[in-house]
Amino acid sequence: KLDGLEVFDAQRHAGRVLGMGDIVALVEQVTAGVDMEAAQRLAAKVKSGDGFDLNDFLGQIQQMKQMGGLSSLMDKLPSQMSAKAGQVDMDKAEREMRRKEGIICSMTAKERSKPELIKATRKKRIAMGAGVQVQEVNRLLKEFEQMQDMMKKMKGGGLMKMMKRMGGMKAMKGMMGGGGGMPKLPF
Repeated sequence: KLDGLEVFDAQRHAGRVLGMGDIVALVEQVTAGVDMEAAQRLAAKVKSGDGFDLNDFLGQIQQMKQMGGLSSLMDKLPSQMSAKAGQVDMDKAEREMRRKEGIICSMTAKERSKPELIKATRKKRIAMGAGVQVQEVNRLLKEFEQMQDMMKKMKGGGLMKMMKRMGGMKAMKGMMGGGGGMPKLPF
């Protein structure tokens, strides 16, 4: 891919070779790939509680693809972080994302905006249109519902409330496995 070429920078390249990653390139890639206007619209939608729908979910998948996909982002992380995440097969994860995109694109506009309309016969039609099994449509809808619930909790600054309930950053540190390889955090 020609668009995958980058300007050579000896310091960045050395950082990657030594396993320190290239955070600057990661930030550049994310800022270039993210549609800030769409991201702000989604943030406003979540904050107001208007409802996170499958169009928003599809938009997130497409933005991830615009940033170069998961493997491209993982290449730029420090080796300790990418090693933990590397346990997941990146090719499989990217195929899964394309499959999810295909499933959502097989839905009508009405189904995307009102997922509760999707019952057995619609699931069968969507699965046939996407070339997948009905179980995969069910899995996507379940994953979407979980994400939708999380977005509802984040409504009106609920993310901070959720963090406080979980014990704040101490809980995050615990979830990250004690920060393996990360510098000591001041809490």
